[in-house]
Amino acid sequence: MRLLEWQGRVILEKEGIPVPAGGRATTRNAVREAASAAGGAVVLKAQVPVGGRGKAGGIRMARDPDEAARIAGEMLGSELKGLPIHELLVVEAVAPVSEHYLSVTLERRRRAPVMIYSPRGGVDIEEVARTDPGAIRQVPIPPLEGPLPFRLRQLVSPAPPELRKPLAAIAGKLYHIFTRYEATLAEINPLAETERGLVALDAKLILDDDHRPGDQFAGLADALVDPLEADARAVGMSYVRLEGDIGVLGNGAGLVMATLDLVAQAGGRPANFLDIGGGARAERVRKGVELIRRDGKAKVLFVNVFGGITRCDEVAQGVVEATVRSGLPMVIRLTGTNEAEGRAILSRAGLVPVHTMEEGAARAVALAKEAQP
Repeated sequence: MRLLEWQGRVILEKEGIPVPAGGRATTRNAVREAASAAGGAVVLKAQVPVGGRGKAGGIRMARDPDEAARIAGEMLGSELKGLPIHELLVVEAVAPVSEHYLSVTLERRRRAPVMIYSPRGGVDIEEVARTDPGAIRQVPIPPLEGPLPFRLRQLVSPAPPELRKPLAAIAGKLYHIFTRYEATLAEINPLAETERGLVALDAKLILDDDHRPGDQFAGLADALVDPLEADARAVGMSYVRLEGDIGVLGNGAGLVMATLDLVAQAGGRPANFLDIGGGARAERVRKGVELIRRDGKAKVLFVNVFGGITRCDEVAQGVVEATVRSGLPMVIRLTGTNEAEGRAILSRAGLVPVHTMEEGAARAVALAKEAQP
């Protein structure tokens, strides 16, 4: 369950993490009133469950309530990354002295939560990791021990000395949110240093769909549904948007997750998770490719299918039909039931499958890099 920012903001504030003044609005007049209540200059933030809103025009500044209402008229009813904007978060404009990154996430390899801090917030943390890995501090947290004070001190040690104590306090509160709400990700980016102290300017929370019942989850299930995810579910598939440029289609959640990991290990970034399910016929495969094309981020598609009850010839037929319509370069790995028939169908269409997952991931990453401007 991916919460909208306003929901994450409510949780942060409830747990004692400062946030800028503001509120939600669905009309121009409501935006004007919210801007007046916030003190004039505000930031308007589209409430859609996707990342990269700032770069896509989903976060805009307004100097006064009238300008805020005018900008709201442009944003409300428009689309951001294919999602309709029905609601805005209107918050006071804050002038940060510095910006920091703070998060808690699950690390599958360690089988434990990991806290991440960087004094370089406000930008893509993946980009910081690539260009300046020394600017990121990661501290694993043993679940039975929690964020003991020495671990929090270790986490925020790259920060200026005067900020370490308040940063550690907020980090402890964020970990409490992570465990209380059974999250897979709790992120503040940026966590801004201001004249009145540290303020969370953004909140991103992703909760485990299989969380235990509890009062803390009341009202949190009403977040905006991604239309691509809804369309996939309607035809028996599972789709999740990601932030990369390599589309991934496979059968079975485990295989798809392994494929995502291989793409990342090969130096690429997956654009999505798409599980077409067991026994998928050609039509479902074609619809799956269409979903990835509609998302618009993929520069290449990696199809990785292990045929059990799913027949490789059906997958191949769907891929061939989809190739004509999508225009996406494809890397295909088929193995299992009717593998020879599937390879023959691909061969007649001029498509050459790879033999291993590793080979497929490496080729997909290479093609994506070639497609970069």
